[in-house]
Amino acid sequence: MRAAQHNSKTLDRVLSKAGIGSRTDARSWIGAGRVAVNGKIIQSPDLWVDVTRDRVTLDGRPLAAPQKRYLLLYKPKAYLTTYKDPEGRKTVYDLLPETAEWIFPVGRLDQDTTGLLIMTNDTDFANYIMSPESKVPKTYLVKASTLLTDDQLDRLRNGIELADGPTRPAAVKRIRDSARHSFFEITITEGRNRQVRRMVEALGAKVLKLVRTQIGPIEIAGLEIGKHRALTTEEVRMLTGSNASTRKS
Repeated sequence: MRAAQHNSKTLDRVLSKAGIGSRTDARSWIGAGRVAVNGKIIQSPDLWVDVTRDRVTLDGRPLAAPQKRYLLLYKPKAYLTTYKDPEGRKTVYDLLPETAEWIFPVGRLDQDTTGLLIMTNDTDFANYIMSPESKVPKTYLVKASTLLTDDQLDRLRNGIELADGPTRPAAVKRIRDSARHSFFEITITEGRNRQVRRMVEALGAKVLKLVRTQIGPIEIAGLEIGKHRALTTEEVRMLTGSNASTRKS
């Protein structure tokens, strides 16, 4: 069956993977009759397309392989990790320059979390970074609402039971304690929704401040809040553990 073939994808996904827009954008273009497959206008985003054989065009122009882009952004607080917000709130795209290539966040940081966020149009790269099987470490600085004991931090280190199952063991280092709060660093190799916050809540505390300081070997040092920079070819290689020269141009 064609849908089961390795090279087949739905039409909206073919467009989004080409790096020219999101799947929502793609569905809009398809519905407007701007997309053709093998010369025939198609208005169903769910049509299966063989990317090795079928010719897909947008406004009569064939899809071109986009230049791969890899950006590192220091996300500030109160910015959403989304393209548009119906309530008109600020998003991370307000911090980025307009480019011809569509880029998207690799994973998410919630509105109140700050720190490193990778943006790219390389879906294979993004899937690798986000996959739990890849075990790419993400490091956070945490300010807890209470003083945490060594036993509580050990629970984080050993893995803690959450509603969606136990977490993997985490690397945890106490930074300091104030009169009422504990500050610690935690490194996890999963990417569950609000995982660090939920781990701390399982200890009976709350996260008052959360900053992602490192993704794999890439650190926050030298990047100002709200600013971004391109990842180097070497940094992409280090993140994936592969030769990035064929992935980045």
